Amino acid sequence: MTLPAHLTELQREMRTYADEVGLDYFDVIFEMVSSDAMSMVAAFGGFPTRYPHWKWGMEFDSLQKGYTYGLQKIYELVINTDPSYAYLMESNSVLEQKLVMAHVYGHSDFFKNNVYFSHTNRRMLDQMANHASRVRRYIDRHGLDVVENFMDACLSIENLIDVQSVFLPQKKRKPDFEDKPPDAPKVAMLPTEKSYLRSYINPQDYVEAQQRKLDEEAKKKKRFPERPERDVLMFLLQHAPLQPWQRDVLDIVRDEAYYFAPQAQTKIMNEGWASYWHSHIMTRKALKDSELVDYACTHAGTMGTQPGRVNPYKLGIELFRHIEERWNKGQFGKEWDECDDFATRARWDKQLGLGRQKIFEVRRLYNDVTFIDEFLTEDFARQQKLFVYGMNKKTGDWEIQSREFKKIKRQLVRGLTNAGQPRISVLDANWENRGELLLIHNYEDVDLDHNWAKDTLANLALVWSRPVLLATRSEGKGVVLRFDGTSHSEKASDIASEVLGR
Repeated sequence: MTLPAHLTELQREMRTYADEVGLDYFDVIFEMVSSDAMSMVAAFGGFPTRYPHWKWGMEFDSLQKGYTYGLQKIYELVINTDPSYAYLMESNSVLEQKLVMAHVYGHSDFFKNNVYFSHTNRRMLDQMANHASRVRRYIDRHGLDVVENFMDACLSIENLIDVQSVFLPQKKRKPDFEDKPPDAPKVAMLPTEKSYLRSYINPQDYVEAQQRKLDEEAKKKKRFPERPERDVLMFLLQHAPLQPWQRDVLDIVRDEAYYFAPQAQTKIMNEGWASYWHSHIMTRKALKDSELVDYACTHAGTMGTQPGRVNPYKLGIELFRHIEERWNKGQFGKEWDECDDFATRARWDKQLGLGRQKIFEVRRLYNDVTFIDEFLTEDFARQQKLFVYGMNKKTGDWEIQSREFKKIKRQLVRGLTNAGQPRISVLDANWENRGELLLIHNYEDVDLDHNWAKDTLANLALVWSRPVLLATRSEGKGVVLRFDGTSHSEKASDIASEVLGR
């Protein structure tokens, strides 16, 4: 539904303010929707239509119950397209609509300018409709249960992509044949003309050890793929024995996974940036005196932080403000880093006025991991009262475990790496010459839930049509989980340690 006249005029006003502060955004089209429609669109990931699947109904039911019981409220939704489409809920007050519009212009500016969104499809609205049409056609042709069961398997592995691959040059395909098989590698012997010195210059034990290394290296080179492949979905698309419709469904899931990946990579920055600008525009330009208390309540509700949980809105906005203050005062560079006098640092202000320029630069170049790693300082952690929490195994209670800055930063970065998902790669597609798919888990990033891993292996086996294995660690020891199509097994093995070099 199009906006009523008073909100259309309000949009013009908020767009003017966004222009005045220097935001560079896509054209934004606002649409008014009911609470039911808002829940439906939110369940679809912000899009008005998606391919048919039962998970959308579950999402809708959860969101609608949360709204009905007063547990949550969706003020707005905006999607990364050109133009950007944003949804306003009918039950919002005029003040809330004003705040939401300012927030949306911040999001649109971030979508347009952040480098991690530069490879996304800006016509995804049409692409989603196309995906829905293709899946419905397959359902008509093969039956709902068949298509849905295969899609369940694909959706369970949709996170097994390589989010960095979009920034890498395309790999060149090697020839599929060679004129003749390569010769087996031989150890290079040190030359000597005196036969009685050969056993001293080239000891038999040494030669045999070096030959074993060469044989092992040759074996690794024959492994397919030659190097661990992080884009598991692409590998399955290229090499799994799939029917054409199955390959297309898996391609649809992968395409949408890459579209949504930058949003997972920049959640803190994106929400922090939009919150920074709605706060700036409302408090300095758009807010009326009579709206101050209601605005404070609404804004505070968004910024509220529960103990033990990270609020991306709060952490993002405060870190952008911290960066702006530091660059305005000149609190960066060699001189600042080497200053160890607390009083001097407390009154440090070179009045450089570079803060606004810096936060626009940060908005363009960083994601959540690099944002936290580069700009979260010990002073900031102390001001925001950040801490590391965990479960006390003796009492079973969650409690503060440390306020040490390095541990705080390490836990934040670790939880954001790969969007908090385990990093899995294809190691060998013909393990032990049996056509089995061997995957490897980089266990230093994110721990693996073995129950979830087993379910995922079962779904991977459905796609691969042969047994699937996963090398990981359990209780500090290397293990390989295997699913052969009917049952799970587990055996001790240090494949992960050998390959990862640890």
